[in-house]
Amino acid sequence: MVDPNADRAVFRQLADLLRDRILSGELAPGEKVPSELRLTQEYGISRTTVRQAMAVLRAEGLVVVDRPRGTRVRAAEAPETVTLRKGDTVIARMPSPAERRELDIAEGVPVMVVTRADGSTELYSGDRTELFYPPVSRR
Repeated sequence: MVDPNADRAVFRQLADLLRDRILSGELAPGEKVPSELRLTQEYGISRTTVRQAMAVLRAEGLVVVDRPRGTRVRAAEAPETVTLRKGDTVIARMPSPAERRELDIAEGVPVMVVTRADGSTELYSGDRTELFYPPVSRR
């Protein structure tokens, strides 16, 4: 339920409701999110408000917009494991538009920049990368 008299903006309330449905599994990965028209009718709000809520969820990486098919819950992908070695460093930052396209990264998802001890750099999507640092063996 959205409350237009609440202290929280209506679009944020709608984003909260949809996020809860996604995270609980009520809206499963790959499933269509209710249409703008349906949400405007169900909650008595404007299309602009619905679009603002969808922009929030898109920025969080929870939904993808596939025109003309509509908005779907983003499917989780298996993470890529990156093994770190002594002297490697990692930072997280937001990607450039070109990096976002190249790595197929959703809005709001950072990149992991791995700088190897030799100075080379590698970019990975922050939501699909698992960093692994092997334990040091002591003999």
